[in-house]
Amino acid sequence: MATVKTDKWRKLAFKLLRLREDQFTSTRLRRVYRDWFDVEVGLYSYGCFDPARFPPGTRFGRYCSIANSAASFDTDHPTEAAILHPVAYHPAFGAVEDWTIQPQPLVVEDDVWLGHNVTVLASTGVIGRGAVVAAGAVVKDAVAPYMIVGGVPARPLRPRFEPERIAEIEASRWWTLEPPQVKALLAERPNWLPKASSRRV
Repeated sequence: MATVKTDKWRKLAFKLLRLREDQFTSTRLRRVYRDWFDVEVGLYSYGCFDPARFPPGTRFGRYCSIANSAASFDTDHPTEAAILHPVAYHPAFGAVEDWTIQPQPLVVEDDVWLGHNVTVLASTGVIGRGAVVAAGAVVKDAVAPYMIVGGVPARPLRPRFEPERIAEIEASRWWTLEPPQVKALLAERPNWLPKASSRRV
């Protein structure tokens, strides 16, 4: 019972901290999230500071854009078992002594965009750098870097760029830079900016 109370207190305290801190840059918010909930978030990523939506072991790279309604799971109900309920695999119920299902942590690499109502299942494992997961998708397999996926279950729709452009982006390692350095990089490569038609006026 004490563990449950501590967990509830931490979630409430973290929610208050999230309101006070800047999601993009706060190292304090990231440190507490890591120490209390074992979720790591790279700088400038946002939308992922919620232990109710992302389980322990989840790792986010830098500059990720995560919709406030996206979520992931690190375990699935065991459809091959006689009992689907956690009583058969979660020790808190007292029927088993240890977890009988091993959590499968998720790694979300740099500059990934998860749209609204995206659900990432435990079998996914990795969402590669620069990938886009369309709104409402249910992801059950690894997502390749720079791939756009969508649907239920999610399937590859198309790569964002040609291989040559991907190689150029990868060679720049822009996600390791700070915003002033990104500004200088974009000044050198104006063709990396979004087209005027895709910007809001």
